[in-house]
Amino acid sequence: MDNCIFCKIVAKQIPATVLYEDDELLAFNDINPAAPVHFLIIPKKHLSSLADAKAEDAVLLGKMLELAPKLAAQQGCAYVEHADGSKSGGFKTVVNTGPNGGQVVYHLHMHVIGGAEL
Repeated sequence: MDNCIFCKIVAKQIPATVLYEDDELLAFNDINPAAPVHFLIIPKKHLSSLADAKAEDAVLLGKMLELAPKLAAQQGCAYVEHADGSKSGGFKTVVNTGPNGGQVVYHLHMHVIGGAEL
């Protein structure tokens, strides 16, 4: 998509602080963070929103979900279940879909937010 800011980040036309990249996904820090840790995970393939995902995108969506806790842990937001049964840490994942869902950039993206009590 010619005017998609996230496609331009994928194409390296716009700089970003990249946390992770492979053939299918890119993760980078949000430029307007809502918490001490706030990054986005996007597919390199342009999907306008989660509503546009098809059955053939299921593996890609699963890969995004699998990546979120790994990167959150690297950023200091690991969710930990301790031996005594207590729990600590954690993060929030958000996928905004459509105007009523708060979506601003129409390229599927997952926010991963943490580093403070949310």
